[in-house]
Amino acid sequence: MQKYKNRLMQKKFLRMSEVFPVVLVTGARQIGKTTMLEHLGQGQERTYVTLDDLNIRDMAVNDPVLFFQNFKPPIIIDEIQYAPNLFSQIKLMADKNKKAGEFWLTGSQSYSLIKNVSESLAGRVGIIEMSSFTIDEKLENINDELLDFDIDDLIDKFKKCDKYSINNLFEFIYYGGMPKTFDLTHEAHNDYYKTYVRTYLMRDVMELGKISDTIRFNRFLIACAAMVSSVLNISTLAVAADISQPTAKEWLQVLQGLGIVYLIQPYSNNNIKRLAKSPKIYFYDTGLATQLSLWPSSKTLQMGNMSGAYFENFVMNQIVKKMSAGSNNTNLFYYRDTDQKEIDVIIESHDGLTPIEIKLSSNPHHGDMKKFDVLKKFGKDVRVGAVICTIDKPLLVSGGNTLVPVWLL
Repeated sequence: MQKYKNRLMQKKFLRMSEVFPVVLVTGARQIGKTTMLEHLGQGQERTYVTLDDLNIRDMAVNDPVLFFQNFKPPIIIDEIQYAPNLFSQIKLMADKNKKAGEFWLTGSQSYSLIKNVSESLAGRVGIIEMSSFTIDEKLENINDELLDFDIDDLIDKFKKCDKYSINNLFEFIYYGGMPKTFDLTHEAHNDYYKTYVRTYLMRDVMELGKISDTIRFNRFLIACAAMVSSVLNISTLAVAADISQPTAKEWLQVLQGLGIVYLIQPYSNNNIKRLAKSPKIYFYDTGLATQLSLWPSSKTLQMGNMSGAYFENFVMNQIVKKMSAGSNNTNLFYYRDTDQKEIDVIIESHDGLTPIEIKLSSNPHHGDMKKFDVLKKFGKDVRVGAVICTIDKPLLVSGGNTLVPVWLL
């Protein structure tokens, strides 16, 4: 039995559970949602029930009152998306009992789940989007604070953090963060992801009622994996899967709802017409992307022509997952214009824009940060920026910007 590893989302979940009567954790299958809730519920005498059990699901769907007579709160209800009509009963019970943290829910098909929950339990539910393990979670070295690029803060963290090598980094990128893969052999790991696609992903997309052609959908999934860290091209995805562009857009929404991919929108201004319009696409779990793209090993990936793209996806995941776990109100964008000026990441907060470049290099060109000045035209403060790279230690460069080792994220 695997030892439990603490998760980045734990603190946020517990904060919400002290405020809301209902807390919902969504995300892809097999990422550890239920394991986290069972761990946090130890010593609480909290009932656990899963709607994957068809008999229990039938009761939940057809007689919510009887369901809660059998399974009383405080309760964990797993895969709540199978019985959305439970929400009305949960609302009645939450309003009557007025206790925080009575109902802990998980759901894997967030495509329509969030809409149903938000409408049925408005003001009573806290929602957390969870994903597979980060490298810090796997190494049991969790820090849920989003990195500040001030050089003094970086040096302070540099003195405390354990470094991982570029080889270790690409092993994590290749094998991914699905908890059930951590102790598997190379061959068993590959088999796991093949089974994951067949038994979880394909089943879920069919149950959603949106997709019946699993062969074309599998081609679509592979085409998305080939596009990691790139500007999304719906036409290319449609051609690869032999489907129409409207269908490609629908299928992409399904993958987003299932917690498989996410999109980063371009930073734009209605008054500036020469900016990119399409988002960039990333996979929440790089291990799934590498398997879909048939990379044979971490070393082949590290030496291959997609190494930079996967490195960018990894860095984006670190940023996105920490932003999701934090309490700061921030937004994430990228920048590209018709003059070929591009900034990989822009973090927008109340006090300005933080620009970030991502470079798979131990000696990135300092000129990469000169283009940060292009953001001044938006009339917002441009904060200290950074290049995330494989440099050995943080380094202050021109304009107060910094070169940041990737393992400090």
